[in-house]
Amino acid sequence: MSRNPLQDVVIIASYNTQQARRLEGANDMSLMLEVIPALLERAGVGADQVDGVNVSTPVWGLNGRETIQLLGGQPRWCGNEFMGIAAVLEAAGAIATGQAEMIMIAHAQAGEYSYGEATSPWTRPTHEFSECWGLYTAAEFAFCAQRHMHLYGTRQEALAEVAATIRRNGNKNPKGCFYDRGEVTPEDVLASRMVASPFHLLDCCINSEGGGGLMLTTAERARDLDVVPIHILGGGTDRQGMAYTRAPVWDTYGWVGRRAAERSFEMAGLRPTDVDVCEFYDPFSFEIIRQFEAFGFCAEGEGGDFVMDGRIAVDGEFPVVTNGGTLSFSHAGTLQMLQKVISGYEQLSGQLPAELTVPDANVAIASNGGSGALFCDVMLMGREPT
Repeated sequence: MSRNPLQDVVIIASYNTQQARRLEGANDMSLMLEVIPALLERAGVGADQVDGVNVSTPVWGLNGRETIQLLGGQPRWCGNEFMGIAAVLEAAGAIATGQAEMIMIAHAQAGEYSYGEATSPWTRPTHEFSECWGLYTAAEFAFCAQRHMHLYGTRQEALAEVAATIRRNGNKNPKGCFYDRGEVTPEDVLASRMVASPFHLLDCCINSEGGGGLMLTTAERARDLDVVPIHILGGGTDRQGMAYTRAPVWDTYGWVGRRAAERSFEMAGLRPTDVDVCEFYDPFSFEIIRQFEAFGFCAEGEGGDFVMDGRIAVDGEFPVVTNGGTLSFSHAGTLQMLQKVISGYEQLSGQLPAELTVPDANVAIASNGGSGALFCDVMLMGREPT
């Protein structure tokens, strides 16, 4: 294919507020009023230079058009895509086609999750299966994990290795929910209570509150700013059904995301072996194993062994979820999908703590969704265009 025009689009700034299980005294609007000025300051631009937005909050109900009004009315482009990789690709497309030059993407959540014992509200639709039979998110992803274990002999120890690795990263991230809470070992994971077999408690993501965002512009515009630009090398979406309303049958949805990954690598002119950092979506530990297989890093059925022996640690061959992910950094509504891109940007631009920084990293892959959600989006970022 011809050269990917998205490579002329760069991420130039990111920001995360403090993330916590509960941010006392905060609401999603107060968090957004922290995020927006911080993004402008880090990008080195004024509000009058932002001509595109995709900004939202779930509780207050802030949307893009209201944000445009708050910024003075000058943005001419307003994104509508689902927060995360899809929103970034939508914005990149708008910049590449001249619809806007400087786009802000941001989201914040505080107060939406009010049931301490229940499944996250953003994965809790009202329908006949969840209402009367009690099917919940962990069980839906567990179906796929159990099938993989049956087909390929994937061991529980492999899931525990993934969970412990990611949680160790989160323990070192000062802005995360589980910062400085102590090291987690695979044995700790296996000793935690069972939630939905094969997932123990420490195999599962958390619920939290927080805000975050990104700024995108053209590579040409970035040269005039005091920023570290990270190029969008390629990306793709793979949507196969309505999340949490259709049964996640492995034979139908087990390899969701493969098409998105293949498209991303084709656009970038790269292969999995060119990737230095894997900011995979981590709702449950098994999804890391599945994505290594679906995205072509290893063969089907080999993911369990692939993640062992330190390969996915920060100093390993394919470091995963270096900010701590949804297992221990944050899971603040749909913001956590955008935070995969934020983490990739911060890793490549050298903004993560030293103990979480992958030396000489040039290419990062990010993903959203997973088998239980019936969608999986993929994006590649790099310090230089390919």
